[in-house]
Amino acid sequence: MNTLYHYPLSPFSRKVRLCLAEKKIEVALVEERYWEQDADFLRRNPAGKIPVLKMDGRTMADSTAICEYLEETQPTPALLPRDAGARYEARRIVGWFDDKFYHEVTSKLIGERVYRKVMGTGYPDSANVKAGARAIKYHLDYLTYLLEDRRWLAGNEMSLADFAAAAHLSCLDYTSDVDWNRSDAVKDWYAKIKSRPAFRSLLADEVPGFQPAAHYADLDF
Repeated sequence: MNTLYHYPLSPFSRKVRLCLAEKKIEVALVEERYWEQDADFLRRNPAGKIPVLKMDGRTMADSTAICEYLEETQPTPALLPRDAGARYEARRIVGWFDDKFYHEVTSKLIGERVYRKVMGTGYPDSANVKAGARAIKYHLDYLTYLLEDRRWLAGNEMSLADFAAAAHLSCLDYTSDVDWNRSDAVKDWYAKIKSRPAFRSLLADEVPGFQPAAHYADLDF
């Protein structure tokens, strides 16, 4: 059985889960408290990060590398465009979310409000929370700009770029940190992603001690 070691509110884990589900690859989910750095987990990934996927006799780490492996070995449905320029754009947006958005928003909101408590590292840093709340407005406006002449974030076909963005935003939506009224275009785009069968397991996630926002699992917000 394929196995994914993950954490429910990890956007990197969620990106891989979305790809697996979209490609209809069955996988057993094993919640990993990766910050405890136990020996078994470090043997699976010496970098000490999630997600880790056991599949095809391999143990694979790094969410983007995993998603590209899935794309190459299970090419249907395609999550990267065929055209080189369009593939570049999809990869660029994946990088935007997994680097810039993560450091400016996800780590400062989910990191402070959720991870500090579950990891036992103290109380949220209010300066970081305020910085994340400011930064997400800029990123939502950037998404609005992208969607002005595109059906999906990287073009007219859904791609890994949409899953990367939705993975981060769904974590933030769990804690009600996304102002969906800021942009109708972004809200409509997220509603399309949220209603896909691949999203169902994410909407069922619950983290002990943190109740999801009332609208979190509501497909109509």
